[in-house]
Amino acid sequence: MATKIFINLPVKDLSKSISFFSGLGFNFNPQFSDEKAGCMVISDNIFVMLLTESYFQTFTKKPVSDAKTTTEVLITLDSHSKEELKQLVEKAVASGGTVYNEPQDHGWMYQHGFADLDGHQWELAYMDMSQLPTEEC
Repeated sequence: MATKIFINLPVKDLSKSISFFSGLGFNFNPQFSDEKAGCMVISDNIFVMLLTESYFQTFTKKPVSDAKTTTEVLITLDSHSKEELKQLVEKAVASGGTVYNEPQDHGWMYQHGFADLDGHQWELAYMDMSQLPTEEC
């Protein structure tokens, strides 16, 4: 059974992408980073490999999609609070990212997100499980 997850994303400019995510507070593991890849640490068991497009292409025979024109994946990260979530979206926009949808408040769950420099969509969610609606069986 898997114990770690590595999300691989193609990026046009690795150094700009690393700067963008570093500015949002993410760290990078130098053991798995070089001129072709940056290993962004989400948690002890979750990592995002930012790969130059040419390096990413070596792992697939399919064309690399342009995340600014097509949706390849929605990456959702949880937040400790609505405030933390809102601050991260604000930092992302101030660092060159964009907002691609309006925030959604479902009472027990608050969602918002941003697109990074390459157009990859990052959803952020704060969930208050004590407010989760229960349905009668």
